Amino acid sequence: MDNRSEVREFLASRRAKITPQRAGLPAYGGNRRVPGLRREEVAMLAGVSAEYYARLERGNLSGVSESVLEALARALQLDEAEHAHLFDLARAANATPRTRRSPARQRIRPGIQRLLDSMTDTAAYVRNGRLDILAANRLGRALYSPVFDDPVRPVNLARFRFLNPRARDFYPDWGESAHTTVALLRTEAGRDPYDRALTDLIGELVTRSEEFRTLWAAHNVRLHHTGVKNFRHPAVGDISLPFEAMPLPADHGLTLTAFSADPGTPARDALNLLASWAATSDQTVPAQEGDQAPAPDS
Repeated sequence: MDNRSEVREFLASRRAKITPQRAGLPAYGGNRRVPGLRREEVAMLAGVSAEYYARLERGNLSGVSESVLEALARALQLDEAEHAHLFDLARAANATPRTRRSPARQRIRPGIQRLLDSMTDTAAYVRNGRLDILAANRLGRALYSPVFDDPVRPVNLARFRFLNPRARDFYPDWGESAHTTVALLRTEAGRDPYDRALTDLIGELVTRSEEFRTLWAAHNVRLHHTGVKNFRHPAVGDISLPFEAMPLPADHGLTLTAFSADPGTPARDALNLLASWAATSDQTVPAQEGDQAPAPDS
């Protein structure tokens, strides 16, 4: 992915979202030719010259100071994810040019798999930034059984969501979850623009899915640490589960996502039903048997 075009389109898309009223600027009469702020208005709010901001929005973040980036983030009212994405783009712009790299193949550490397997009342899996599921416990595999049933490896949540027709049944709120998926991939692309597996995945999805292509062009990013996910499971029906997504500090780029629920709640009843179904199903094949997913550099 070209850093200059990524910077240009990200800044322009964020500028288009901020109206003068939202920015605290006077609402002058007459027709505006842009949906949001003008470049010179962003420059004024950030305390830089219009010429300098125009250079930034042309995609050139090389040599930009942290203070200017912070001022730009305030002017564009970036949220936490957008703020981090801007700094990721700046780091990439100032890094030594690199070629796309093929990640080393990796197996999940035994300690992580033991941790997953010990979570008997919780559905859990470990993924990387490309949304490859690298490992799961029994209840996690049961919850995501339609995803694991897809023969394509590595198991990938984005590929399933956009290219497998079963996804629209499995995710009752498919539209919202699709937005989140694309935003997570866009966030990861900012963090690691030289990951060949990531750029290949994005290229495949852009080529094969019109919905993905449209969402990708919006340049939205997101952090996804906690919330509730809805499923329509083929064996146990509708399930609405709270989740926590926790980065693994010793395994760079990996995230453990766990679904749990308080006793006596409908979500807990749904997990119990899922566990009973899993106990009578064939859940013995390892998540990545014979085909480990590529992992981020250590």
